[in-house]
Amino acid sequence: MSHAFSRRRAAAAVLTAALLVPLAACGSDDGEKDTPKSTEDSAASVPKAQLTVLAAASLTDVFKTAGAAYEKAHPGTKITFSFAGSQELVAQVKQGAPADALVTADTRSIDGVGAELAADPTVIAKNRLVVATGEGNPKKIDELRDLADTELKVVLAAPEVPVGKYSQKILDAQKIVVKPVSQEPNVRAVLSKVELGEADAGLVYKTDADSAPEKVDAVEIPDAQNAVAEYPAAPLKASKNAEAAAEFVRWLSGPEGQKILQDAGFQKP
Repeated sequence: MSHAFSRRRAAAAVLTAALLVPLAACGSDDGEKDTPKSTEDSAASVPKAQLTVLAAASLTDVFKTAGAAYEKAHPGTKITFSFAGSQELVAQVKQGAPADALVTADTRSIDGVGAELAADPTVIAKNRLVVATGEGNPKKIDELRDLADTELKVVLAAPEVPVGKYSQKILDAQKIVVKPVSQEPNVRAVLSKVELGEADAGLVYKTDADSAPEKVDAVEIPDAQNAVAEYPAAPLKASKNAEAAAEFVRWLSGPEGQKILQDAGFQKP
C-alpha cells in the first residue's frame, strides 16, 4: 500500500507541475504586456541634445516658457536661447556662430540667410504694433498721429530692425513725420526707454507692452493703420543636432507650442 501511495503522490506531483508550467508562462506574458514599453520607446525616439536657438528679442518671455515646456516633454534635451534684434541674429549666422535654429521677427531677415537654413522657414506666430506710453499715459496719447507732436520724446527701433521697419512703414502710410530722440537696436530696448521714463512713447509689439503692464500702457493702433509682423523659424545647416533642431521647430507649430504663444498674446500664424 505504501508503494502504491507513493506512486500516486509522484503522479500527482508531475501532473501539478505540468499544469503550473503553462500558467507561469501566461503570467510572464501578461507581465510583459503590462510593462509600459511605449513610454520607454517614445522617450528613446526623442532626440536628446544641447540646442542653441537664436531668437528675436520680442520672443524673450514666451520662449523662456516654451523652452521649459519643451524640455519637460523631451527629457534629455536642453535649450539655450540667445535673444537679440533679428538683424544681429542674421549677422551671427553669417559669421558662423554655433547655433541650431533661428527665429526672426520678419521673413526678410531669415530669407537673408537662406543658404544657411536646413529647411524652408515656418511662420510660427504673428504680432502687431502698439504705442507704448508711460504708466497711466501721462502725455494723453490717443492715436498714432499724436506721435508727430514735436514736444513728445518718441523712441523707435533702428530702421534695420524688423520692428523699426514696421514702425516706419505704418508712419509713412499715414504720412506721419516723427523725429525720434533715439533709434534702438531691438524692441526690448525701445520698451526699456519708455519704462524708465527716458521717452514719452515708443512703437513696440503688442506682446512686449503686455509683458510690462505695471510699467507701461498700450495705445492700440487700428488694423487699417497697423502692420502684421511674422515670425519664421527654421533649423540651421550648421547644427550638430539637426534632428533635434527640426523637432523643436515642428513643436513650435504644434498644439502645445501654439497654445503657449497665443496665451502670451501672439496671433495664429
